[in-house]
Amino acid sequence: MPKPGPPPGAAPRPGPPAGRPGPAPAAAAPAPPAAHPSPVPAASADPGRWGRADGDGTIHLITPDGDRVVGSYQAGPPAEGLEHYAKRFDALVTETEVLAARIAGGGDPKASLTALRTLRDGLDEAAVVGDVAGLHVRLDELVGRAEQGVTAAREERDRARTDAVARKEALAVEAEKLAEDSTQWKQAGDRFKAILDEWRTIKGVDRKTDEQLWKRYSKAREAFNRRRGSHFADLDRQRVAAKGRKEELAAQAEELAGSEEWSSTAAAYRDLMAEWKAAGRAHREADDALWARFRGAQDRFFARRNEHFAARDAEFTANADAKKQLLAEAEKIDLSDPDTARAALRNVQERWEEIGKVPRDEIRTLEGRLRGIEEKVADAADAQWRRTDPEAQARVEQFRARVEQFETQAEKAEASGDRRRAEQARAQATQWREWLEAAEQSVNER
Repeated sequence: MPKPGPPPGAAPRPGPPAGRPGPAPAAAAPAPPAAHPSPVPAASADPGRWGRADGDGTIHLITPDGDRVVGSYQAGPPAEGLEHYAKRFDALVTETEVLAARIAGGGDPKASLTALRTLRDGLDEAAVVGDVAGLHVRLDELVGRAEQGVTAAREERDRARTDAVARKEALAVEAEKLAEDSTQWKQAGDRFKAILDEWRTIKGVDRKTDEQLWKRYSKAREAFNRRRGSHFADLDRQRVAAKGRKEELAAQAEELAGSEEWSSTAAAYRDLMAEWKAAGRAHREADDALWARFRGAQDRFFARRNEHFAARDAEFTANADAKKQLLAEAEKIDLSDPDTARAALRNVQERWEEIGKVPRDEIRTLEGRLRGIEEKVADAADAQWRRTDPEAQARVEQFRARVEQFETQAEKAEASGDRRRAEQARAQATQWREWLEAAEQSVNER
């Protein structure tokens, strides 16, 4: 029950019944207006519709279940008291619509839901005059919308968390893959840094999951760093070994630089070059210095060899010119006297050997011309011998005698009338004459 009003002359005391705090007065209501007009009507426009005031200042709220005392007013006429409690109701409506506007504008649904529930839970005991039932319906509606917003926000957070976990999971898997088999050390190291930068931008993962994923990434990065360190340590050892081997090869190359064994030394340099390539790389500065030594020694040898062969080629070219002049002389040898021709050829051959070597690409041509001259001289001598061969001349005379013998026999047989013997003798004479002609031709062709 509300307390009785103050004694005459005392200051008025509006307020809720004792023991039950009412909502904040209208002056304390939030400043932002509602986004839209409220479906709940303002009570201050017609307070008497929603409540009544007794002559002693007691204020009643009219409800379908009966009137309910909501407070008392001793600061003025009862009508003012009724209006005062109506304005307090309007303040609740305003606060409700501010929360509705926040929900519609995408504000924090959880905070709005808490405020709406507080308003709704206190509405049945609120010291106000107005459409409390309508405001209750409005609050129920807004609470439902806020609950949906809370659910949607929770689902969005869950999706965001799931996405964030998936992104970090993918980065951890990539890091583990790099740690396991990547040998592109610089690129992989740069990628680990990029993964870390991206990792720091990903929010919304719960602490436990985040720590687990971070341990995977950190472990992978440490494994990669160990493997990379081991690789470069091995590489340093290999480079030290390569430096030692290349120092040996450079020294060998320098020893060979003064050699005049052109063919075997050139082959030795080829072998040294193959060993140089197989030795691997030393540290850059040492490798460059050793290569300068090795290549310098090699260049000195081949420069000397080139000078040697250039001088030799000039000598061979002069020899070739001399042999061409000698061939021109030899091609004019008189073949009518084979003995004189053979003597002249021997002189040419002796001078030929004295001249010496010629360029490789001219050997076959020059030697071929000389062999041609030698064959002509030999053919001339052979022809003369055949023409003067006693045995060949004897065979010719023998064939001629046989021809004469058979012709004589044919004449005698013809004279005696023995025609058959005459024909036989003529046939034999013809056969021997053919042999005679062939023998004479053979002698003449020699």
